[in-house]
Amino acid sequence: MSFVVGLTGSIGMGKSTTAQLFADEGCPVWDADAAVHRLYAQGGLAVAPMQAIFPEAIEDGAVSREKLKAIIAGDASALKRIEAVVHPLVAQDRAGFLARHPDEIVILDIPLLFETGAADRMDAVVVVSVDAAEQRRRVLGRGTMSAAQFETILAKQTPDAEKREKADYIVLTTSPAEAWRQVREILADIRGRKHA
Repeated sequence: MSFVVGLTGSIGMGKSTTAQLFADEGCPVWDADAAVHRLYAQGGLAVAPMQAIFPEAIEDGAVSREKLKAIIAGDASALKRIEAVVHPLVAQDRAGFLARHPDEIVILDIPLLFETGAADRMDAVVVVSVDAAEQRRRVLGRGTMSAAQFETILAKQTPDAEKREKADYIVLTTSPAEAWRQVREILADIRGRKHA
């Protein structure tokens, strides 16, 4: 049976880079955001059920995330209805991934691991972290969002200190070399636990 590692971290902490480090070390990685993109793409399993409840969200045979954001902004009940469609499909995608990778250490990259209660279903949880000033510098340095948008996203996420408290392992992404060293230590520890 797979040893399932939940990987999470707040925006700008280096989670995607850390997921790639695990992949480089031979671990299959499932990405929750990528699963949603697949479901929303042309021919994706979420397109037809989403069209049934929000036909205005469909553009060129795919679900438009921008249009969904606008719908959610204008309708307080919309998010729950969208989640009722998407969450079971994401769970199905994840289950298929796990079935394809028995007997391996697998990484489930889930941004809202704690917020959705998924942490309870993991064999171990890795939280990716860096200090708040560096986090802010990274996010705003991308030029893709304003300081106000960043603060809004942060407010919806479990605070970093709380995530670290709940983690089995922490990866501090102060430098690529340091993050890679910690990933290798984590995998060595898990392999030790699996064979103990």
